[in-house]
This record gives sequence, C-alpha cells and structure tokens, in this order.
Amino acid sequence: MSKIPVTAVFDIGKTNKKFFLFDENLTEVHSSYIRLDAIPDEDDFPSEPLAPLEEWMIKTFRQALKSEEYQIKRLNFSCHGASFVHTDEKGIPATPLYDYLKPFPDELLKKFYEENGGKMNFCRATSSPPLAMLNSGLQLYFIKHEKPEFFERIKHSFHFPQYLSFLFTGEMVSDYTSIGCHTGLWDYEANDYHAWVDREGIRKLLPPIVPGNTLLKTKPELGNIPCGIGVHDSSSALLPYIKQEIEPFALLSTGTWAICINPFNKTKLTKKELKRDCLQFLSIKGEPIKISRLFIGEEHKYQVEKLYEYFQMPLGTYKKLKFNSTLFEKVKGYTAKRIHFQYLKPKHYGLDQAKENDWSVFAEFNEAYYTFIHELTDLQAAAIKLVTDNAPVDRLFIDGGFNANDIFVEMLQIKLPELKIIPSDFPNGSALGAAMLVSLE
Repeated sequence: MSKIPVTAVFDIGKTNKKFFLFDENLTEVHSSYIRLDAIPDEDDFPSEPLAPLEEWMIKTFRQALKSEEYQIKRLNFSCHGASFVHTDEKGIPATPLYDYLKPFPDELLKKFYEENGGKMNFCRATSSPPLAMLNSGLQLYFIKHEKPEFFERIKHSFHFPQYLSFLFTGEMVSDYTSIGCHTGLWDYEANDYHAWVDREGIRKLLPPIVPGNTLLKTKPELGNIPCGIGVHDSSSALLPYIKQEIEPFALLSTGTWAICINPFNKTKLTKKELKRDCLQFLSIKGEPIKISRLFIGEEHKYQVEKLYEYFQMPLGTYKKLKFNSTLFEKVKGYTAKRIHFQYLKPKHYGLDQAKENDWSVFAEFNEAYYTFIHELTDLQAAAIKLVTDNAPVDRLFIDGGFNANDIFVEMLQIKLPELKIIPSDFPNGSALGAAMLVSLE
C-alpha cells in the first residue's frame, strides 16, 4: 500500500505547540500538540522553553518520518512573532528566548528614542507602536546595553520562525513577515532596515532576507526534505483567505492576541492609530498591510479563571453558553457594573473601566461573563474600525479560538452592523497558510 504524500507543519503558539500533516488537497489528516511550562531566565522572568520545544519537535518529526501511512514531502513552520533566538558561531542559543512581556528598563527605552528622533517619529517610521520588548528588534538593543557579556556571544539573531527552520535545515535566513511584525527594525519609507540597526552594529547579526516561499532542505539525518523558512503566524493565517476570496475582506485572527488584518488598506499610519496599537506588517512579498492588535486571549484567560474561582464553576463552563439576546440587553443597561481589565486599556479607545473587579455585584456567572464579553467586544469593535474605516470592506472573517465563542461573535456582529461577520472555515489558518507556502502544487 502506497503512503499518502503530506506537508508537515509545526504551528508554534505562545500557549499551544502543534504539529499538523496536510494531504495534497491541503486537508488536515493528522494533528498533535503539547503545552510546555515556561523556564525562568537569568532575571527569574518566564521565558520560552526552547530546549524542551526543540526536543519535542525533533522527536515528533522523526516519528512522523517513520509513519507507515504518510510520507512527508514538505515541511514548514508558523510561529508567534516578537521573539528572537540569538546563537553563537556554532548556532547554539547564546541567551534565553526572552518573553515579550519582560520589562524593558525605562531609562534605556528613553535613551533609545532620544537617539532615534523621538518616540512617535521612530514609531511612524517603523510602523511599530511603542511596545518595549514587543518591539523585538529592541531586544537586541536591550541585550547590548544591559547584558554586554551576552551580546559578545551573539553571532546570529533569528526571528523565531526562521530559527525553527534553521534547526531542521542548518540554513540561516530572515523573512519579511517576521521583520515587519512591529519589530522596530524596518524603515517602511526607506524599504530597508532602520538607521539604528547599522549604528548599533546589529545588521551583521541578521541573516539575509529571502522570499517567503523559499525552499531549503532538511538535514540529511532528517530526510533531505524540501523545507520552508517559516512564517509569522498572523501573516500565515491570511494566506488561505487571499487564495480563496475575490472580493475585499478583513480577517480577525484570534488566539493569545486578536490581530485584525485588512490587506486592502494601504493608508499611512497616524500617531493616533499607533497609540491604539495599530501598525503595519510586511507581507511575504515585503508589501505593507495595515493591522490592529488586542491582547484579548490572555485577557479572556485571566478573567475567566477569576470568574470560575469566584462563582465556584467547573472549567469549561463558558464554552457551553450560547448567545442570549435578553441577557445581552440586560447587561448592556448596566452602568455601574464595569470590568477591570488586567492587560487591556479601554481609555486608549475612549472607554471607561472599573478600578477593580467586584464580582459580588453580579447575580450569577452568566451575567458576569456576558458583561465581560460585552466590554471586550466594545474594545474589539473599536480596534477593527481602525483598519476598516479608511478602506471599507463588507466582510470580516474570524479564525482561531474566538470563532467558536458564540457570545463573542454575536455581540461583535451587533456592534458592527456594516460588516458581515463570518466564523472561519480555516480553524488552523496559520498552519494551513504555512503549508500553502510550500504546497505540493
């Protein structure tokens, strides 16, 4: 019996690390996943568990190579952005993979902006809101000036997707989708790295940029299989829609972050948009795409855990809820019962927020959860309008975790009547997009 030819994809999120096999029709035929605990860095701040991740990936891939049912013909990677892997001359990590939530020293950040024409001028030039460690290029500046002993060891700096490709191929490259992901590295007007990259001696650490559909080969011990260079997950999630859709659309790709992407919006960023976490990505071809971001996945996780604890409800309770218009109208009428967000800043969008959460004002779990989602979708609707108002589209696809949240989707539809909101047919869109980049066609 002949084996089924497949494309393998590692889809590495901040929470879930997944492995997929797609057949020649790009239909998912196998998946597995793992969650890994963070590892403290030298400052005792949680960091990406790089060594356990590498071990799991290599082991998983070797097992798949031995499959009696499938034959791997291609391999690629989709991966969360804002993460750098720094290696020594032998390609061995020379620092931890710092978490993008790690604090950035205020004085150092102030010094950086002063050296580069001021905060907002720099942010506009690089299409990167001021996000400290989330501007991943600034992580190199941080290491150079705060941890010089680490910086001396660094010979190569990889964006996370390209490091995973290097792990399997031994080839060092960079790609546009990672460089353009609010890194503070790319000058969008010059269409090249920003001047600070050369001034700080960073460019020599960055591998050459190649097209997003470039194919390398896995190492001989890993099968000499055609292998992609990896792709930033939000950019990857857009690809299936671009291939399928003829008319303009926007995409809300949800997970730890909710990324709203309007590939038809080519307008320049304003300072107001930047302050509301609106930015531009680079496509796989190096073209700018306007997006907005919200940290809603992490916010949802935090608030739901608190709700479960307070109301003594079992895990998974919210997943069983369906949209109820009567309850929605009830919570819409509340003025005093507001939610205090842990990570999000409603004031950036002209919205109010409670000083602290008082769950006792809610009669039961459903009421509290509806109030939370009501306020969360107020924020989400405002973020979506940042990328749709100046370049109107009439359809919004939602993929990722929130596309299955009936309450979230229905509230968003009510608040955005000008858009037809469509839960996605591509629940693993970022993995599928990575597969498409190296597809067997």
